[in-house]
Amino acid sequence: MTIELPDLPAGSRIVVAMSGGVDSSVTAALLAEAGYDVVGVTLQLYDHGMTVGKKGACCAGQDIYDARMVADRLGIPHYVLDYENRFRDSVIEDFADAYARGETPIPCVRCNQTVKFRDLLATARELGAVAMATGHYVRRVTGQGGAEMHCAIDPAKDQSYFLFATTAEQLDFLRFPLGGLDKAETRALAERFGLAVADKPDSQDICFVPEGGYARIVEKLRPEAAEPGDIVDLDGRVMGRHEGIIGYTIGQRKGLGIGGRKDSTDPLYVVRLEPENRRVVIGPRAALACGTVRLGEVNWLGGDSITAEGIAIQVKLRSTMAAVPATLYRAGEGAEVILDDPVHGVSPGQACVFYDGERVLGGGWILRQAASAAA
Repeated sequence: MTIELPDLPAGSRIVVAMSGGVDSSVTAALLAEAGYDVVGVTLQLYDHGMTVGKKGACCAGQDIYDARMVADRLGIPHYVLDYENRFRDSVIEDFADAYARGETPIPCVRCNQTVKFRDLLATARELGAVAMATGHYVRRVTGQGGAEMHCAIDPAKDQSYFLFATTAEQLDFLRFPLGGLDKAETRALAERFGLAVADKPDSQDICFVPEGGYARIVEKLRPEAAEPGDIVDLDGRVMGRHEGIIGYTIGQRKGLGIGGRKDSTDPLYVVRLEPENRRVVIGPRAALACGTVRLGEVNWLGGDSITAEGIAIQVKLRSTMAAVPATLYRAGEGAEVILDDPVHGVSPGQACVFYDGERVLGGGWILRQAASAAA
């Protein structure tokens, strides 16, 4: 197969964000084969010594080497840019802040939102590119109002949830050549192009988290998040003690550290976190039901503005869940989503992504509910 971008003539310069993995490598190969002037760019985002020997990470030292080898194989120029300070300020510090606030962050979204689709995209323009391409599994479709984001053909690989913060201006400049492929086809293409990364495993973990877990990083950057406190029920009764709210997430059932209970055999879950008084609040599963979700930092890709009257959409509140029907309302500086049916375990700091069928309409960050409203 070959890739053609109808709106970009052959010979146009395209910067490809090359992570060193099979997806971005195949993206570069397809565009080079199609006759584009491809420039590969790899970001050094952190001290890659942190993850030496760690499988499933991305942007580590080995990945930079792999990206360079692929670029050499394809005969395209390749640059490594030191974005370590930008990554620390925009992603790692934000990650630590979120956990200290009792949230469950998604650093991959922040990375796409800031370092990659803001900073790197600006660098691509400076290099004279007419577009920047990535190996994400999502489709860019030209609609009546301009570029639209659509889900990938392969639902198992769709990454639209992690790209909800892509703005309309950024989407106009971006290209996603793999959106119409499944992973088996991508690996077959890597074999055809003779790329050494054809069998390289997918990155799965948070790239900057070394072996030992995220809590170590958060504790180092925000030690207050590791201070001990009480585990209480919905009535405020102390049920046990914890060693830091960073060890808990909304909906967690196992490892609560409250011992056996004589009053009930019903399982208990983490219902909310209260970092201001270092409390972990637990309760029955019914207390996790959420019908209204408040959102901040909303990015809208749906054309007409969000109205106070509401727009019928579908939403994902976690990357792994199926989209469910809801109504979206403008609410002050943010938005509010009313779910047709309550969802259990909605976590502040995660994303609520909006869909109209396969089209991505944007999304926002889930805000903490007031304790009185959540109780």
